Amino acid sequence: MTDSSIIFTSRHHATFSRQEHETFSVRIKSRYNSIVTSVENLQALPSRDELRSLCQSLATLDAILCPEWEYRYFSFNADWAPGEMLSSMRNGEGDDWLILFNSRGAIMKGFVVASEMADGCPWPGVLDQVPEDFADFLGELAFATDQTTFCLWQRTSDDHWQTGPVELPAVKDPDGSAKLLRFLDGNPETYRLWGQEYFGNRLNPNAVEQIYKHERLTEFLVRSLNPKARLRTIRDEIEDIGYPL
Repeated sequence: MTDSSIIFTSRHHATFSRQEHETFSVRIKSRYNSIVTSVENLQALPSRDELRSLCQSLATLDAILCPEWEYRYFSFNADWAPGEMLSSMRNGEGDDWLILFNSRGAIMKGFVVASEMADGCPWPGVLDQVPEDFADFLGELAFATDQTTFCLWQRTSDDHWQTGPVELPAVKDPDGSAKLLRFLDGNPETYRLWGQEYFGNRLNPNAVEQIYKHERLTEFLVRSLNPKARLRTIRDEIEDIGYPL
């Protein structure tokens, strides 16, 4: 990201010595495995409820770090429609995901423009066996389900994520799911390392972890992530996300 208006500096961040930072990183990484999540390996993907909380955390971090909505990757609307919540990710290069949460479960569609399966999508099997519970999702024009390289769902009665019977081409990450689902491994380090590169500034690992844990958002926590941000200026957005204040 090159917009200088969202490059931040922080005296608070500087209080972490390199040794403290490296010790913390090793400690936090040891809590998570290094399995690559994709439609071929969904075991590392959080459960439906855990995923909803994680998506709220990602949107909250972006709201704190990036005042300009159009430059954010992650967003979350806790009141998309009566009884429904919507998570989205877009990287400005045509790649995106949408995740709908409701009383029947959760469904996710993703699209990666440079993936093998973007040509002629959706491929047979990607959407063919989506449960009737999510018929409204498939029919929502705003979701552009015709641009889908992968789709997965978990109903309230399911104990794991499911996909359709897709015959994947024999290339690396054919549907782009590994590229996008990497953000959903539940590891605060994943966001912190990505965020440091994207926003161009070191991020406090302890503060990122607190957001992942859904600890109450305070003025101190906001400023520990972005000294230029103020809780009062983002409060309405945080309420829309449904993150605890």
